[in-house]
Amino acid sequence: MDTETKIPEAVGYSPSVSQGTATTKWQDTVEEVKYMFLTKDGLIGDYDYMYLITPNIWPLNKKYKDYEAPFYGLNDRVPLFLTLLLGLQHALTMIGSIVSPPLAIAGGAFNFDSGMTQYLVSTAFITTGIATALQVTRLHIAKSPFFVGTGLLSVVGPTFDILPIAFNYASLRYKSGTCPVSEDGTQLPCPEAWGAILGTMLCCVWIQIGMAFVPPKILNKVFPKLITGSLLTLVGVYLVGNGLQNWGGSSNCHGVTEGFYALCPDVASPKPLPWGDPKLIGLGFSVFATIVLVESIGAPLMRSASVIIGLAVGCIISGATGYWSTDQLTAAPGGTFLWVHTFKLSADGALVLPLMIMFACQAVSCIPDILATAELSDVEIEGAEFNSRVQGGILCDGLGSFLSALATGPPMVSQAGNNGVIILTGCASRRAGWAASGFLILMGIVAKFGAVFASMPPSVLGGMQVFLYSTIAVAGIRVLALISWTRRDRFILAVALGIGFMDICQPDWFASILDYSGSNANLVGFEQGINLAVETPFVIAAIVGVFLNSVLPADKSRMGRVRGRQSEGYGDERRHPVIGEREE
Repeated sequence: MDTETKIPEAVGYSPSVSQGTATTKWQDTVEEVKYMFLTKDGLIGDYDYMYLITPNIWPLNKKYKDYEAPFYGLNDRVPLFLTLLLGLQHALTMIGSIVSPPLAIAGGAFNFDSGMTQYLVSTAFITTGIATALQVTRLHIAKSPFFVGTGLLSVVGPTFDILPIAFNYASLRYKSGTCPVSEDGTQLPCPEAWGAILGTMLCCVWIQIGMAFVPPKILNKVFPKLITGSLLTLVGVYLVGNGLQNWGGSSNCHGVTEGFYALCPDVASPKPLPWGDPKLIGLGFSVFATIVLVESIGAPLMRSASVIIGLAVGCIISGATGYWSTDQLTAAPGGTFLWVHTFKLSADGALVLPLMIMFACQAVSCIPDILATAELSDVEIEGAEFNSRVQGGILCDGLGSFLSALATGPPMVSQAGNNGVIILTGCASRRAGWAASGFLILMGIVAKFGAVFASMPPSVLGGMQVFLYSTIAVAGIRVLALISWTRRDRFILAVALGIGFMDICQPDWFASILDYSGSNANLVGFEQGINLAVETPFVIAAIVGVFLNSVLPADKSRMGRVRGRQSEGYGDERRHPVIGEREE
């Protein structure tokens, strides 16, 4: 447990009951359980549950126009029913970001079948639940000042940063012939490539684990907000394109005119159509529009689960119109767990540099999310305690990625996607975090739940993915808005984003520069590593940005302020005289 939890200096159990703080003394566990299950306050409390289900529509919302939900701190006692309800809400909020990476990896990169796709989705749920529980609990490392976890209601989930690496690596493998392709050119499943990513992850994640013991001040100096913000923006923009391909039918059938993927999502689907057919676009739009509608007028419980509600609407429409076959869902087993499917692990030198950069960026990019969650949780956001939470969060992310790779899942990172639930419900209690972890693990074990996402039409997923991926780009813009703009900052950002946008707009611009096709396997692997680094937008942008940030001299000039007041445009901090204007 969190050793920093403040317990009243009194003997016995009563102070914990009267003050509403969940005790951490093991001797009081029985009394705590009895209080939770055998008293009205412990079961339901006095929370206004109608607030959570009241739509934001006049006159229904009249009562709650200026309503503020009661705030529950990190260690405050939350009624059992409310704990389970809000834990489920946090879990539902995370579903979109949990399922999107494994679905993209399985379908957009390595062409796995529905059974393997369902397994990867279930694995992502289980590993996310375990990593989130570790993050919320915050374990102290014996005989050291270090922790594992933030001790906040900060969740951990699959990182989207792995997707550009997986897509480009898969493209290189199919292009080089090391992943199988049928006679008609259809790309076949390539589990060996995913095994190579998993094995290389296990070798490279140690850079993030090591960075957890580096003071945050030094990390922010090497990877300032200028770098992390630009990387998040590039990842978001890059992935929106992939989400749009699914929205139009599937990334597999985009630009294909013959073979198994001549129609979308494939010729064996119930109602195959050409990519971009208005009917497929309409399916994706039903999801996107539902998310917007729920966010606009939905009740707090609905708004915190807008993504899953959008998916449900898309599934209902696609099922009613005959675009979704339930055969795969029916064939899925009732339960599953880790290692039901395994992959042959290997280490590929071409992946080392991209993955090292990814894990290094992960160690820094999670800091703003931890800061945001700490601020909402009403705890210190600076000083030794906050730095300790950052250290524990980075270490938990690294260990979570290591454990996830051992469990055949994608790497993990702290996320702030559940902060909206904290704001809406006023609950930052870790009890809700533990409940969410339990729900996530249960969702993973129930194989039918993962099979739903593995079998639904790509157009439905695409509508969700475009929204989620856009939030990543927005997060990058938010981070960039926190920096003090100078001419130096503009220059570094212009160069880094320029190189990154080149990869997004013209992915094959570097394909002919290093195109060795000889018999030297080592040289081929070396060139593949360079190509992968250059053609992955956030990797090359990180290399360029960190280099320029380290060599360019500091620039003291700032934009946007004129004599202490906010300016409308750009310019130096010092305002030069204007003809005809008298200085006072």
